[in-house]
Amino acid sequence: MQTLPKQQRFETLSYLPPLSDQQIAKQIQYILDKGYIPAVEFNENSDPTVFFWTLWKLPLFGARGTDEVLSEVRACRSEYSNCYVRVVGFDNIKQCQVLSFIVHKPR
Repeated sequence: MQTLPKQQRFETLSYLPPLSDQQIAKQIQYILDKGYIPAVEFNENSDPTVFFWTLWKLPLFGARGTDEVLSEVRACRSEYSNCYVRVVGFDNIKQCQVLSFIVHKPR
């Protein structure tokens, strides 16, 4: 067993190489399958002490497929390429965010 090199980690899946759009789509499908509401957020820094991210548009309440959500991810990445972008899933029963993962890191 080997220890990972010391570096800043970001939320869920951060130990993996950057996700492709196809891999992001699979994670989004999981969100939709669970009945969670997907949303896209961005922020200039992802420091763990920063609890507030800016919401990209409104949560995608009526999203039926991954293409709708992935389209918003691409638009946010394009407009805010200097920011971290993440996808979050909200549980409307528990009324809280139940998962999130980074889909873009600025270079």
